[in-house]
Amino acid sequence: MDDEVKAPLESPVEESLGASVGTEEGERVLHDDSRPYSCFSQRQKTCISSIASFSAMFSGLSSFIYYPSITAISRSLHVSVQLINLTITSYQVVSGIAPSILGDLADQIGRRPVCLIAFTLYFSANVGLALQNSYTALVVLRCLQSAGASSTIAIAYGFIADIAPPAERGSYVGILQGFTNSAPSLGPILGGVLTENISWHWIFWLLAIMSGTNLLVLGLIMPETSRRIVNDGSLRPSHLINRSLFPNPKPSAYHRSDAELAPKRTIRFPNPLNCLIILWQRASFLVILVGGIQYTVYGCLAASFSTLMIRLYSLNYLTGGLIYLPCGIGGVLAAYTTGKLLDRDYIRTAKRYNLRVDKSTNDLSNFPIEQARLLSVFPLLAISTTATVGFGWALNQHTSIAVPLILTFFSGASQVAIFTVCGTLLTDLNPNQSATVQAGYNLIRCALSAGGIAGLQALIDAIGVGWCFTIYAIIGALCIPIFVLLRTHGMLWRTGSRGPHRCAARTEEISQDFRIRGTISGK
Repeated sequence: MDDEVKAPLESPVEESLGASVGTEEGERVLHDDSRPYSCFSQRQKTCISSIASFSAMFSGLSSFIYYPSITAISRSLHVSVQLINLTITSYQVVSGIAPSILGDLADQIGRRPVCLIAFTLYFSANVGLALQNSYTALVVLRCLQSAGASSTIAIAYGFIADIAPPAERGSYVGILQGFTNSAPSLGPILGGVLTENISWHWIFWLLAIMSGTNLLVLGLIMPETSRRIVNDGSLRPSHLINRSLFPNPKPSAYHRSDAELAPKRTIRFPNPLNCLIILWQRASFLVILVGGIQYTVYGCLAASFSTLMIRLYSLNYLTGGLIYLPCGIGGVLAAYTTGKLLDRDYIRTAKRYNLRVDKSTNDLSNFPIEQARLLSVFPLLAISTTATVGFGWALNQHTSIAVPLILTFFSGASQVAIFTVCGTLLTDLNPNQSATVQAGYNLIRCALSAGGIAGLQALIDAIGVGWCFTIYAIIGALCIPIFVLLRTHGMLWRTGSRGPHRCAARTEEISQDFRIRGTISGK
């Protein structure tokens, strides 16, 4: 892995301050904290993140809305359930690969055009799925559906990295996680109601209507946010596909004229292996590993939940969909509150080290972002581990149905909170490749989850559901030492220093020297 150690912490501070000595512009940069990270207003940023997060919801919704219709589709197409399950496998395989291509493309040509491409593909696939009555067409169109939907999460992280500085990023990632984690609870209910009362074809008609409306909204009002193309939002994109009817923010004194066109850039062919290069960065690798482990535990619990509950408590298929509600509600609530908590922890960490909360920059070379993001994560891991063990043994002992439902609320809430922490930290560590790194994260966690789910039923048959989820909980608890290592060594790997103490003192020393020299030159 990449063991390269960067320059000492003082270097970027001294360079930026020293270059400004003796100039009025330097005086303003040093003392003015009002320079925004993005031209977009708070309302515009909330609107952008909400639209991007709603778009990302389709990735999970397309999977979970499909599950209740498996039996009905197999009967309608006169094929076995096992063959229908292959459409789920093919969907998951494509969902692991497609983001690595479109995510890399989004970091090159912008978020907006790739988002439009993804939803055009997704909308077309849903229309085809609603009209077809062939197993071959089902397999091919489900792959196309996956290619369009699975990339939306990585693109949404790109939007957030563009408009939100690290001091505010947690709240926006919380909005994203809230939308994406509503799908596992809403999907089975919608799928069950439509399949039982109308037809399984209407699952895809509903998705086509929703995605078509979203595509229209994206095309009309979603602005380009990629900082490589529009900088802080004040540059006008040079390509028409990057422009929308959404008006560009009015430039402030710190921004370039809105009339100035962004320079055209050379575009290379997207490389799906680029997302794997991130794994050679130790901090990013550890974050992805933790997120992958937790997603595996989360996926195993979700995959077995309906089957086990229907068998043990004699539920019908509609009720089997409703039992996902506690987990989904817990996830949505946890995503929102964790996002706010991450922003608060950022401020607490800054105060602890006497550092300024700077909302005008993405530069974290002088800030212990690993400590800030992981400040509250250990209680979440404890809750997740305890709830997972309790869930397994509650089913093993055939307790009241209320017990496993309550435990899934806590396990879902704590695991989604951990996903929010990992997604935010991963974006902080790779702000210029946010879509690409999220694609790599998606690929690894899908691979780990597929392996965990593949061995789930065999493990339950061999040792029972109680011990099975005890083992998965122990695997999840292995994230604790990984997070400890990341907290203690993360900043050292990034900057070559273990902490910001020396940096804060050195910054103040340089600042005082700058002010003295500015006063002397004024005299």
